[in-house]
Amino acid sequence: MKEVTLKIPDKKFGFFMELVKQLGIEVAEDMEIPEEHKAIVRERIKKSAQNPERLLDWDEVKDNFKFE
Repeated sequence: MKEVTLKIPDKKFGFFMELVKQLGIEVAEDMEIPEEHKAIVRERIKKSAQNPERLLDWDEVKDNFKFE
């Protein structure tokens, strides 16, 4: 079986989902997180636990970002 990920415009999403339903296509609600990504996060958590000084306080750094 093939697997496809699509980006559907908001205004066409309802129509698209009805079409999918009529065609009997299986829709997966959850996204599988690759093991490689999980390993990266686990390693970062481990490093942070071993050296908490490397962490930055969000309240101190959030103003450095420019959001549009």
